Amino acid sequence: MEVADRPLTVYDAYMRSTEGPKLAESHWDAKVVPEGVACMKEKYDIRFGSEFIPVDRDLKERLFLAGMELLVTTGIYNTDTRRVIKVTESEIMEGIKKAPRKLQLGEYRDAVFMEPRKGNASQKPVIQGGPTGSTVSEDIFIPMIQSYAQEAAVDTVVNGVMATIGGVPSTANTPFEIKATLAEIRGMREACNRAGRPYMAI
Repeated sequence: MEVADRPLTVYDAYMRSTEGPKLAESHWDAKVVPEGVACMKEKYDIRFGSEFIPVDRDLKERLFLAGMELLVTTGIYNTDTRRVIKVTESEIMEGIKKAPRKLQLGEYRDAVFMEPRKGNASQKPVIQGGPTGSTVSEDIFIPMIQSYAQEAAVDTVVNGVMATIGGVPSTANTPFEIKATLAEIRGMREACNRAGRPYMAI
C-alpha cells in the first residue's frame, strides 16, 4: 500500500474544494452516492440479515474496505463550492493512524473521555443531551439546556438554535445570526453553571 508523505491538511482540503470536479448537489445526492453505495454493496457482498450491528469479523472487514473504496472513488462533497474533494487511500490511512485514541470532553470534575468501546464493554458510553440543532425559543433556551445538564446520566450537552434574538429572527447570513450564536454560547455556559456543572463540554 502506498504510504502518504504527510497527512492531509486543512489547506490541502481547501484547495481541493476550490479546484475539484464541479457537480450539482442534486446529482451528488440522487446519483453519485446511491450508485456508489449500491456498487460497493454488490462488490463486497454486504448483507446484514437480521443483525442491526454486525459482529461477524469478515463482514466488518468487508464493510471497512467498502467504505474506504467508496470514499476514494466518490470523494467528499463541499456544498459551498459545489466541488468534490478527492482523497487517496494512503491519505485516509494516514488520517486513521494519526487520529487520537481518546478524547477528553469538558474539564476538571465534569470531564469525560470518549474512546472506542467493544461489545459488552464495562465503561458506559458518553451520553449527550440537548435539542441538537433544533429551533428553540430564546425565552426558554437557558432553562431547556439546564434541564439536560442537571441530569446525572448526561455527560455533555449540545445546543439548539435560537429562533430569535431580542425578538428579531436569527436569519442565516445576517448579523443577527452571529448575535444569536454568541447568545447561545453564553446561554449554554449559564445553563451548565445553574446545573452545578460549569466545566461540562458543550
